[in-house]
Amino acid sequence: MQDTIHGICRSCAAMCPIIVDREDGLPTRIIGDKHNPVYWGYTCIKGREMVNQVRHPDRLFSSIRREKDGSFTPVSSAQAMDEVAQKLKRIIDEHGPRAVATYAGTYIFTYPATQPVSTAWMNAIGSNMMFTSNTIDQPGKSIAPALHGTWQAGPQVFDDADTWLLVGVNPIVAHSGGVPNQNPAKRLKDAVERGMKVIVIDPRRTECADRAFVHLQPKPGEDAAILAGMIRVILKESLFDADFAQANVQGMEALAQAVEPYTPDYVAARAQIPADDLVLAARTYAQAKRGGATAGTGPNMAPHGNLTEYLLLCLMSLCGRWLKAGERVPNPGVLGPSFAPRAQANAPWPAWGYGEKLRVRGFTDAACGLATSALPDEILMPGEGQVKALISIGGNPLMAWPDQNKTLKALKALELFVCLDIQKVHNSCHLADYTIACKHSLESPAMTLPNEMLSYFGTGFGFSVPYAQYAPPAAVLPEGADVVEEWEFFYGIAKRMQIALEIKVAYSWTTTSGEPRRYRFDMENKPDTDELFAALCDGGRVPLATVKSEPQGRVFEGEDVFVEAAEAGREARLQVGDATMCAELTSIAQEAQDKDADFPFRLISRRLHHVMNTTGRNNPRQMRKQRYNPAYMNPADLLSLGLKDGDEVRIASRYGEIPGIVEAEDGIRSGVISMSHCFGPDPENPGPVREFGSNVALLSSVEHEVDPYSGIPRMSAIPVRVLMP
Repeated sequence: MQDTIHGICRSCAAMCPIIVDREDGLPTRIIGDKHNPVYWGYTCIKGREMVNQVRHPDRLFSSIRREKDGSFTPVSSAQAMDEVAQKLKRIIDEHGPRAVATYAGTYIFTYPATQPVSTAWMNAIGSNMMFTSNTIDQPGKSIAPALHGTWQAGPQVFDDADTWLLVGVNPIVAHSGGVPNQNPAKRLKDAVERGMKVIVIDPRRTECADRAFVHLQPKPGEDAAILAGMIRVILKESLFDADFAQANVQGMEALAQAVEPYTPDYVAARAQIPADDLVLAARTYAQAKRGGATAGTGPNMAPHGNLTEYLLLCLMSLCGRWLKAGERVPNPGVLGPSFAPRAQANAPWPAWGYGEKLRVRGFTDAACGLATSALPDEILMPGEGQVKALISIGGNPLMAWPDQNKTLKALKALELFVCLDIQKVHNSCHLADYTIACKHSLESPAMTLPNEMLSYFGTGFGFSVPYAQYAPPAAVLPEGADVVEEWEFFYGIAKRMQIALEIKVAYSWTTTSGEPRRYRFDMENKPDTDELFAALCDGGRVPLATVKSEPQGRVFEGEDVFVEAAEAGREARLQVGDATMCAELTSIAQEAQDKDADFPFRLISRRLHHVMNTTGRNNPRQMRKQRYNPAYMNPADLLSLGLKDGDEVRIASRYGEIPGIVEAEDGIRSGVISMSHCFGPDPENPGPVREFGSNVALLSSVEHEVDPYSGIPRMSAIPVRVLMP
């Protein structure tokens, strides 16, 4: 039987609406919904190729157990949970709950029930050892607001902005903020055509840079210096919003002193950009009426990522880029809570130094979470508190974590390693004692609550209109399939360990008493995913049942919500002169510039259009151009080295070496190599670079050049040299 059903793509955080053609419940084609009022028919190859993921030869329809001889045996999900629960109970009894850790990878985000239930299980056993990809991706986006404070009414939005600043982010490919991720190419094109002046800071001439009014193409790693220079111009020329600053900002004198060394000439020499362009960028941003600013993964992975994110917030506050009293709130929420925003600041709060204290390099819990880069050492270091068991959810630690050699050693040292995945191809699964076969995103319900709440993550994220969608499963499981949703695994082992689960409902809504809303599981009668969705949306502005009645998704307009005036006597202010950040600015200006004749190139991170980290690398259609991650370089650099497209080289940093296949890219500045991460073979079974690519994590060290708060090592702007094979 042939039919068509509306669905939601979950290949990345954009969560695009899709139309799924099916035959006997099996997807045969996926296209975008051209009638959708927010996405306008947009999809990318990653979403369309989900058709081939559902029945891929590497797909798991039964969990597997790794035997002592290294072979793999199929096991039922019930048996796997029986055995895992028994092993976990023994580890906790012998070593305490801290011996159990979880790692949540990128793909946990689009599954709304998974994070709350896995967190509830960890809380129930008494372990705080919860790690996420946040601390090896964009930790500054969480640390900076803690130091700066937040604005209750939220930022101005892209849709009506006159200018926008994009720092090391290419949302047309990455779908990761700045330009809203609902058809970002169209949104940027339309915005520029209506007059928006886009400012891009990026060593590459990206798709976004092609539409920029000003493109600063600096030496990698100098984003903080450039932003400090822009702020200095704005302060010196009094281009800031004096009324907003006087009423809502503190620390301007400290900030002015810290940026004083960053004159246009100094920044131009340091970042290797024209001084006039720096001044033009500063004036363009400050003199516009409305705007925003966003940084991407690259600046966060480079040195001084926290400072870069902090200076962006300072820039926004100096220029008053926040919604003011009387302005209409663009998105008052749908599945999320209704709220009455005020034009007032939330004071800064501790960004680190609380909660769980790791045994490694003095790390504590932080606004971004525990330092994932420290987890291998927490596994390898003997003594009280040693991690003995790890559950990986929607991630691939062996490919994603920095310092791959140490990661490999740590994963092999675990007494229990469990991966929750849909395929057996992921490198980490070969090391797992159990790989729990999970449902594909098309085989489970979906809703857009995660993308709606993404607006709290950073400027230019989430929906700027009150849009929502719910989608039932769009694919039928084959007969005999034994797969679970990730949250069901945690419910299953909790029941077997005889512990109760309770969700503290996330995000921002509370009961009338001010306490977080709670959902207590019935441990005898398992709920379904829709029941959990209903619990997570309890208190939302629009009932989930109403959203379900609109299968194509809808903009749920209602009574307009306007920003209210600040409360009388409100004293909280936005902090632009944080002592730690200002000291870092001063230190950068005083240090010797990053010059090293032995490592003349800088390797930067990037996204590829056809894959999302490790997902899709085993699909010939997605990898039809090449199966590896090219080392993109400026054509002049290739010529000077006597290289041509397709040549194999060795790329070496201070900490490691990888093979690479070079490819010319006209838009990249000289002296830069651009590569995507999460590629490469199993280190114990190395294969040809043209087949598997290279893992750039081998070029980073978790012990050197490490952020003291998030633990992220230098994972972009890495000094490297190119050697012949």
